[in-house]
Amino acid sequence: MKFRILFKSFDNDLIDYACQQLRLVLLPTECQLKGVVSLPMKIKRFCVLRSPHIDKDSREHFELRLFKRFIDLETNSSTVIDTLLKMELPAGICCTLKIIKNN
Repeated sequence: MKFRILFKSFDNDLIDYACQQLRLVLLPTECQLKGVVSLPMKIKRFCVLRSPHIDKDSREHFELRLFKRFIDLETNSSTVIDTLLKMELPAGICCTLKIIKNN
């Protein structure tokens, strides 16, 4: 079976740590890992007026940066899937597990 594990986070260091932690857990098992692939960063920018009544020239700018990484995993063992589901990730990481190909 092939799986794709997708990580999303607002913190770049945290997402790198989570990917490294996952690789260390999965390397001793009988699965094949296909590297950590970085996806383009999404930036959302917001412009807000500082004053609610006047002075439209005075504005504040904010931005959110969303970092994404994915790892492809190929295995036939159910113990690998159990270790993936039991693994704890740091707070602030969104993780999705998607089945790409089922044998």
